[in-house]
Amino acid sequence: MGKGERLGRMGIQSVAKRSLLCYHVGMLPVKKKEAVIKKAQKHEKDTGSADVQVAILTERINALSSHLKKNKKDNHSRRGLLQMVADRRKHLAYLEKTNKKSFAKVSASMKLK
Repeated sequence: MGKGERLGRMGIQSVAKRSLLCYHVGMLPVKKKEAVIKKAQKHEKDTGSADVQVAILTERINALSSHLKKNKKDNHSRRGLLQMVADRRKHLAYLEKTNKKSFAKVSASMKLK
């Protein structure tokens, strides 16, 4: 059975277009990501602290949540959303354990808890 036979009525182009859309669902545009980083960073070169990671994950979660409201059957993206939520919870637990002021600031600015 060839690839064309398995595709049925969907053409190769529509499959490629659909896979590209699924690829971009969880990603943030570069300018938006830079804005989120600037808002959450502690100093000019801070791009990987827990504060920044939580901010980026929150934006990605919000984007993916709106996608899933439109596409209820997209279970692959739903799994990615659950992984991002778990990752954000781990970062928040770390922040709460190590730096309570930073935790309070991040949760207030991201409207969490």
